[in-house]
Amino acid sequence: MAPAANHTFLDHITAYKDGQRRHENAFQAIARMILESSIEKVVVNGKTTYDFSLFRQGAKPVVGMYDEINSFVSYVKDAAEDGSSKEMAYVLVGEPGNGKTYFVEYLCACYREFLTRPENRRYTFRFRHLDRLGSYGRINAVESQTYEDPMVLAMNLAESRTDTQTFLQSQAGLDDAAIATLFSVYRPLGACSEYIWNDIRNHTGGDLKDMLDFVEVLPVPMSESLGTLTGKYPAKDKITSSAVDLLGEESIQRLLHINDTNNPYRFDLRRGALARVAGGGIHFCDELFKNKKDLIQVYLGVIQNRNIEIDGFKWPIDSLIIATSNNSEFNRFLAEKEEAPIVDRCRITYVSHNTNYKLQRHLTRYAIGSESRTTLTRESLHQDPNLNHAASVAAVLTRLPKSEKLTPIETLKLAAGEIAGEKSIKTLAEVIDTLNQEPDIVKRFGQKGLGQRNLGRSIQLLVENSETNEGRCMFAYDIFRALERIILDYVPEANDRAKYLEDLKIAKGLYRERIMTEMFNAYMDEPHAIRKDVMNYVNMIIGIDAENLGPDHMWKYKDPQTGELKALKIDTRYIHSVEERLGLKTEEQRESFRTSIRKIYGQKLSVDPDYDFMDNLELVKAVTDVRLKSDIAGAGSLVGALANRTNEENQKLYDRMIDTMLNKLQYCNTCAQKTIEYFCTQEDEN
Repeated sequence: MAPAANHTFLDHITAYKDGQRRHENAFQAIARMILESSIEKVVVNGKTTYDFSLFRQGAKPVVGMYDEINSFVSYVKDAAEDGSSKEMAYVLVGEPGNGKTYFVEYLCACYREFLTRPENRRYTFRFRHLDRLGSYGRINAVESQTYEDPMVLAMNLAESRTDTQTFLQSQAGLDDAAIATLFSVYRPLGACSEYIWNDIRNHTGGDLKDMLDFVEVLPVPMSESLGTLTGKYPAKDKITSSAVDLLGEESIQRLLHINDTNNPYRFDLRRGALARVAGGGIHFCDELFKNKKDLIQVYLGVIQNRNIEIDGFKWPIDSLIIATSNNSEFNRFLAEKEEAPIVDRCRITYVSHNTNYKLQRHLTRYAIGSESRTTLTRESLHQDPNLNHAASVAAVLTRLPKSEKLTPIETLKLAAGEIAGEKSIKTLAEVIDTLNQEPDIVKRFGQKGLGQRNLGRSIQLLVENSETNEGRCMFAYDIFRALERIILDYVPEANDRAKYLEDLKIAKGLYRERIMTEMFNAYMDEPHAIRKDVMNYVNMIIGIDAENLGPDHMWKYKDPQTGELKALKIDTRYIHSVEERLGLKTEEQRESFRTSIRKIYGQKLSVDPDYDFMDNLELVKAVTDVRLKSDIAGAGSLVGALANRTNEENQKLYDRMIDTMLNKLQYCNTCAQKTIEYFCTQEDEN
């Protein structure tokens, strides 16, 4: 809680003058909170944008949503600078399960945390000793119903502005500049505060010092469960929802005490959700357009005028109003043309699904859960090291629209900031720009696909599967069956179903290539064996034309990752084998490919010295194939050796690989055996 001292009105004014307390509206406070955190420039889908570190903190930060966050920050900043945004609500529209509600709740949590700092704390005032007035029955104290700031009362002390300013100069020590700054954001008191303050004025004969004896300053409570400062109003059904839930209603209990029935304090505003956040808070309306029309009309008035109005009485409010809606409800609302004014008063942001499979890994981790999982018989449940990757790639592929310029795999890689052969990030940016011209929102980039909830359901299906429980392991390949079930059960449109099932086949092909790499690492008894071989190929083609290359083909170079001097033997046979696997037949094709690799190496290394070409799937696959197919004598291939374990040598190889997988690659017995078994089949080979 705030310190007990400095709770008289003049003490608060002094603390404000000394900079210990602030008088700012909700937009200014939220903009300051966001912009105080560090800001980085990032490139997303070929365009430079900003990343605000405030949203990337804690155990479960917001993942991705770069454009949406930039749009929100721009809106808040514009409103804080007295732009047109201050008369608008901010509405996030998108498919279910793409993080809209989570984003708002995260923002509210950050804001509550921000306001706990002493210099940011919100204060309000209470009128006491009302029993002296004689017309309030047993009501002795009345708190400002809309949690008005004491500085709002300071601007309305006397009936004339001149008298108020004179008093603030003489008694509180505010100079002309401070008074000019304060009155530049002048607003009147709410109806009941104004009425009670007038009663106090009449009782004291207008003596401001005596009047202030009736005022005490106190901190605004910051309880999430009470809905103060950050409050949520979820859409209800047509019968139980009412304007009372937002605005409040006449209180029978208060009428028993108040003599004057014209007193606006007879209305209990705290019964509604808006008054509780009216003192510089955030009002969150979940599924705004699911509300019935008369409630949306209430929102229209509140958004535009920033007032709570009942029976002609007005209470100015200071709130950021933020709402969410799914596409179907929003489109239905737009179809009813007479409701256009509310949309006109909203800043709409269309929230897309996450389309970066690397970032999706964080979201998939949320879906899998951080707690250690157990089987139905309470035994420890292992997680296949490839599970997260397989689920993330499959989910993201469903969110990528079809394009004539890019294949799904090229789009997947470019959206994650990776290399996609000859295709550049500019091509992806062009594809996104073209798609975003579509008037139908769901045809835009990333607007349709399997959301986070569907991914969560697929994990649930995987965990309840009898094979998972029997083997005590969440085997990665089983996630594809679970996702297929989800697509068939939860995707209503036939065209979408067909596309998602096709995307699932592509995801299986990518999983197969990952398993090839894993098998090579297991065979080499080295977790990063394939990475080393890929980098060997890259370093060889860089060193092949080096001037200091001796007759023994040994080349010395400085490793950019460690800074050490290393020696490498240039193996032209190995280089040619890799390039043959890549389908490079002529000398011109080989030289062109080598030049592109050298170019990428030069560009990437300046930004990321640890770059290892592992995102270049074609190159990784070629290197894996060369090593796997050439390294095993007698059996013809690793697949043959593992599949046919009748001789002792092959059994030893199998046992050694299982041992490596268990001890170095984080597999368990079940997923190690199943992965090798899958590797030995011909399934999903592209």
